[in-house]
Amino acid sequence: MAPIPRSRRPVTAPPAIALALTLALLGAAATACGGSSSAEETEPASTGTSAAPSSRPTAPKPKAQKKTPVFTHGSRTRGKRVALTFDADMTADQGPRAARGERFDNPALIATLRRLKVPATVFMTGKWADQYPGQAKSIGKDPLFEVANHSYSHHAFASPCYGLPTVPRGGARADVEKAFAAFRKAGVEHVVPYFRFPGGCHSPAVLKEIGPTRVTAVQWDVVSGDAFAKNPGPVAAEVLDKVRPGSVVVMHCTRSAAPATEAAVKKIVPELRAKGYEFVKVSDLIQNR
Repeated sequence: MAPIPRSRRPVTAPPAIALALTLALLGAAATACGGSSSAEETEPASTGTSAAPSSRPTAPKPKAQKKTPVFTHGSRTRGKRVALTFDADMTADQGPRAARGERFDNPALIATLRRLKVPATVFMTGKWADQYPGQAKSIGKDPLFEVANHSYSHHAFASPCYGLPTVPRGGARADVEKAFAAFRKAGVEHVVPYFRFPGGCHSPAVLKEIGPTRVTAVQWDVVSGDAFAKNPGPVAAEVLDKVRPGSVVVMHCTRSAAPATEAAVKKIVPELRAKGYEFVKVSDLIQNR
C-alpha cells in the first residue's frame, strides 16, 4: 500500500482507526535501526540526566510452556515506569537494496538514546542482524539495551495482516528460531526471550505453535504513530498523552520510514522524566509486574 505520512493524519482520530492505520504502516514499513561502528557510536556517551546501568541484570530464564503468553503492559501500581521499544525490521526485498548501499539504520537515534541514558528494548529481525552484524553486536553489548526477536523476515504470523506476506503454514516456530540463530551468528550478547509479532498479528493457533520456543509475546499499549511521520511534534504529543505507569511504547528507528523519531525522543524523554517517569527495558516490566 502507498505510505500515508503520519503528519497528514490528525492525532485526534478515533483510537480504533488511528491504531489500525498505524499498525498497517508498521506492518508495511521498511524499518531498521542500529548504531555506528565508530568508537563514538559504539560506546555510551558520558553525559545525560541519569546514571547508566553499571551492570546488566540477569536475563530471565525461559520456562517450558504449551502456549506463548502475551504481555501488553507492566504494573500500573508499582511506580511510574515506561519502556520505549524500537522495531528493527527488514523485509525480503530490502536485503538487495541494502546490499546496493541503501541505508535503513538510524545511528543518530541510537546515539541519542545513549547520550540521554535511556534504557530501551530493540525488537530486531534476524534478516537485519544478517545485514548489519556489527551494529547488531554493538547494540547487544551495550548495557542500556536488550535485543528481542521480531521474526526473521518480518512476515505475518496470522492473516490478514496489513498486506504482509505470511509465514508458511507450520513455519512459525522455525522462523522464530532462525532469528535467534542470526543473533548468535552476529555475536549479539544480550538477547532476551521476548518476541514481537510483525504488525502485532497473531492467533491462538500460532501462540501454541511457537510455545516450544519459550518466548513471551510482547505487544504494546501506546502506539507512537512515528511510522512515516515527518513532524516530531504530533508523535511526541501522542506518546506524552497516552503513557501510563507500566506502558510499553512501540516506535521505530529508521531514517527512511520514521525520520522524525529521534527528534520526538528528544522531546519525550525530558518531559516524561519531569513528570516522574523512569525509563526501563521490557524485561524490567515483565519481571516486576
